[in-house]
Amino acid sequence: MTHISPDPEPERSTGLEPGGSVPPGETPPAESSLPEAGPRETHNPTKGWAKGPLTLILVLVVLVAAFFLAYGISLML
Repeated sequence: MTHISPDPEPERSTGLEPGGSVPPGETPPAESSLPEAGPRETHNPTKGWAKGPLTLILVLVVLVAAFFLAYGISLML
């Protein structure tokens, strides 16, 4: 795969002054497109959480909440 520079070549662009500046009233040259741009189409994983890790996280949250609820009730008694 060869890399193509997206910047225009000043020596081959019309309307440029020496040094690459654009004179008043001229439109600067546009950049070329990047052939390497865009997403790769090599791997497209599914979106979202798997059921196992999500269930484990929810169980852990419920256990921590139950612990603090029980601790708070024990402090009141």
